[in-house]
Amino acid sequence: MKTAERLIVVAKAPEAGHVKTRLVPALGAAGAAALAARLLEHAVRQAVACGVAAVELCVAPDTQHPVVQRLAREHGLELSVQGDGDLGARMRRALERGLAQTDRVCLIGSDAPGLDADCLRGAFRALEQHDAVFAPAFDGGYALVGLRRPVPAIFEAMPWSTAQVMALTRQRLARSGLSFVELAPVHDIDVPADLRHLPPGWL
Repeated sequence: MKTAERLIVVAKAPEAGHVKTRLVPALGAAGAAALAARLLEHAVRQAVACGVAAVELCVAPDTQHPVVQRLAREHGLELSVQGDGDLGARMRRALERGLAQTDRVCLIGSDAPGLDADCLRGAFRALEQHDAVFAPAFDGGYALVGLRRPVPAIFEAMPWSTAQVMALTRQRLARSGLSFVELAPVHDIDVPADLRHLPPGWL
């Protein structure tokens, strides 16, 4: 039997030298990994606080990192592995797996601290009336995608990590005839210039 809502947090395991590498010039490898761990914990806490029926942590390359294991124990998370393919293939697979079990699925990354529990609840409310919901990022991508049905076209042959992503997604959704809504934009923490958008006291 399907549950009503599922929230999937996708993230890399916070391993020094393998995560947030564009922040290494500013923070060092260990500092970038520590920030990634803090961002991940924040994302998980907001996901759990929003009150959905199921929260899944979908990790690359695997689920064995101590931070991932601790968060799963503390918050009762379901764990999954992202698997192969580009970002679009991995997001599509996670969302389609979620939609096989759940009526409404939202997927977030772990690098947009502005996505709080209220925002996440708003995304699920939007899915009561629309086929899709997004939280655009100021860099031209998006930090949240929510769906009521699979939409493969928005994940295929997309120039990920460019400023074109959200604009192209809008075009593809318009061609599909599906209804969608956008939440307030948020900042991703990807490069040293983004560090000013962290909550006070995080560094």
